[in-house]
Amino acid sequence: MRYDVHTHAFHPKVADKILAQLEEHYGIAPVGRGVSPDLLERLARAGIHRAVVHNAATAPAQVTPANDFVLGLAKAHPEIIPFGTLHPADPGWPDAMEGLWKKGVRGIKLHADFQGFRLDNPALDPIFEEGRGRFCFMLHVGDRLPPDRNPSCPFKVARLLDRHPGLTVIAAHLGGYLHWQYALESLVGRDVFLDTSSSLPFLDDATLHEIFNRHAPERIFFGSDYPLFDPGAEAARLQQRLDLTDDALERLMSGAAVLFGPGADFAPKL
Repeated sequence: MRYDVHTHAFHPKVADKILAQLEEHYGIAPVGRGVSPDLLERLARAGIHRAVVHNAATAPAQVTPANDFVLGLAKAHPEIIPFGTLHPADPGWPDAMEGLWKKGVRGIKLHADFQGFRLDNPALDPIFEEGRGRFCFMLHVGDRLPPDRNPSCPFKVARLLDRHPGLTVIAAHLGGYLHWQYALESLVGRDVFLDTSSSLPFLDDATLHEIFNRHAPERIFFGSDYPLFDPGAEAARLQQRLDLTDDALERLMSGAAVLFGPGADFAPKL
């Protein structure tokens, strides 16, 4: 079974606005419409059976609507694995986390750059401690600013792992969008999962191969970052860039079953 661990789908009322914001921030013209029918059609065309869908609440008031929306998508479409969101500025985050747990959601997405906090903020420690062993955390990592000025970076993720042994983390974008040299210094080779989203078009061959050679292959998952990129096109790009056989590509794209497959610890219990 093939998985895409990094996709997004938005409410149709706000999808166009969010796509415009993404293009302005990253300078990447989205290929998709950012809504679930388009995502599901592209997944089917690519032969991908399950996709993790993420949203990140940029304000505490958005937490409940965002979580309700992705949970509704998952209930309507078994192909979707829902990740919830929390906001550390929300004093009700413990209730929000417990609500996700009771509803069967086993993953949480945090995007420090868009949510307005730093990953090394000690205020996050209670969230990670409460979620350790219960939730898989998808963390956005990296951006154009250097690590000391960027809200997220590979070094901050490494410190989180040190402070919270056993925390299950997927460090997005092969450990740090535009921060791959720092990921090689601090994350690659560690007990952390990486995904391939929003990396392949920007990485040179030497760095890409070094990451894959030094990190355990079972800890690298396929992610497309739809709607910025098309899942099928990214799978083809991954195979071409790494010169993977069909069998090797299949193993990589099915690897997320260890976390999200039937009976796995972080499979949704909807």
